[in-house]
This record gives sequence, structure tokens and C-alpha cells, in this order.
Amino acid sequence: MSAGGISCRLLGHRYRFTSDGRLMHWSCERGCGAGGSKQYGTSEEALRYALAFDREDRASIGTRPTLSLLPLWLLRKVRRT
Repeated sequence: MSAGGISCRLLGHRYRFTSDGRLMHWSCERGCGAGGSKQYGTSEEALRYALAFDREDRASIGTRPTLSLLPLWLLRKVRRT
């Protein structure tokens, strides 16, 4: 099994989205072979969806609390009620 296949099984796929005319394509960045395509009514619509889906959530790290803060958040919720 390739390194991409193992990391995709453990961490999930890392899809990248592109458009080509009315088709939007997606494929796993790690090279495991997962992917697909979908046809939209117009090329503008396909481009709009590809741009919307092809975002890295890592760009907003530090602006949202991480999962490690969940216990503290729950404790504050319990104490307020």
C-alpha cells in the first residue's frame, strides 16, 4: 500500500478541486487515486463551486478553538447553568 493510501486511511482524503469548462474535478492530493467529477449547467457555476471547495482550513488556524479546548468549554457551560 502506498504512503498516500495509508495516510488517507488514517487521516482521510485531502481533496483538491479544479474546473474545466462545465466539469468540476476533484482528486486526493496524497496520490491515493480517490477522486471524481461532476458536470454543472455553466462553466461559471463549476468554477464557483471548485473555488469554494478548494480551501485549506489550515489558513484559519488560531482563529477557532481547537478540540483540546472542548473540556474547558464544557466545564464553563456546566458552571453557568
